[in-house]
Amino acid sequence: MKQFKDPEFMGQFIDRYRDMRNLWEVKNPLYCNKPARKSSLEKLLQFVKMRVPDADIEFVEKKIGSLRSTYSKEPNKVQASMKSGAAAKDVYVPSLWYYNRMRFLEDQIEASESLSTLPSSLPSTLPSTSAEASEDQPGPSILEEVEEPSWSQEDLSQDEALECGSQDEALECGRQEEAG
Repeated sequence: MKQFKDPEFMGQFIDRYRDMRNLWEVKNPLYCNKPARKSSLEKLLQFVKMRVPDADIEFVEKKIGSLRSTYSKEPNKVQASMKSGAAAKDVYVPSLWYYNRMRFLEDQIEASESLSTLPSSLPSTLPSTSAEASEDQPGPSILEEVEEPSWSQEDLSQDEALECGSQDEALECGRQEEAG
């Protein structure tokens, strides 16, 4: 919607979102509190309705998701350009106009460490690809047998998906509920 994409309006929307820490800061005590999150989203909705009268909570959540997704790609591009051995002058510089405004998300978007699904009893010197595995091994290589778990939005309950917005956030909410 063009009304939403006005840079001045979007800037104000991002600033309001930043002030509602319970919507984006995983360590915030109200992050997994559904009534608090709904209240914050309602406040954002009232602001958005000044420009988009027919907006609803789902619209606001999608806009937040879109902003976060677009923002999260920029640091990845910087990292990729640095890893490629580029000279300092060739390192990617974010061009997203609201990049600096969204930097409050920097430590929230970092990829979480992956957990190994390999049993600890396996030898520590596994070949890195199945092509490197020994030809005379019986059956499929160890690497072909191990499957990474794949989580989809459907694996989460609908409440967790709406409340948390993403898989990593849903997992964090689950951890907080277990601890509390």
